[in-house]
Amino acid sequence: MVNIILIHGNGGGKGSDNWFPHIEKEMKKFGIPVIARDFPDSILARSSYWIPFLKNELKADENTVVIGHSSGAVCAMRFAEKNRLLGSILVGACHTDLGWENERISGYYDTPWDWDAIKKNQKWIVEFASEDDPWIPIEEARHIHEKLQTEYYEFTDRGHFGGDREVTEFEECVAVLKEKLHLS
Repeated sequence: MVNIILIHGNGGGKGSDNWFPHIEKEMKKFGIPVIARDFPDSILARSSYWIPFLKNELKADENTVVIGHSSGAVCAMRFAEKNRLLGSILVGACHTDLGWENERISGYYDTPWDWDAIKKNQKWIVEFASEDDPWIPIEEARHIHEKLQTEYYEFTDRGHFGGDREVTEFEECVAVLKEKLHLS
């Protein structure tokens, strides 16, 4: 059975942030279980905590769609390097530490990316980015798109899809889930 795991961003993010409740509500209409837990170490979002939590506690596997926002998207990519997923949706993702100390010490950027493994370990990858993101330069998302050949949606007016503004719905993400999971 397919399930969805939502991964919030760092800086004290929560499983109830932004548009997560909207995704959960919409998927429940189709009987798709959605896990939206608060991840440990939410301020720094270190990989040494988040990846084991995703694997061992939340049981992400080849029947799981992971939707990661910000640092959650980075976690989703690193997880997929060594673990199978059904698919992933990356929202406001980056591939470098952006020169920020908190990102540098997260552990996600200590080794080169294995782009081929990330692609191979899942059936599909969708990416959402916005040119006006105040924290993630659009070149970061475009680089990820190029390396992973994601199904890519770039906006001009969505910011960071939450955190920098209130975002309670994400209809484009719901539409992608319906399409990928063959829901009607």
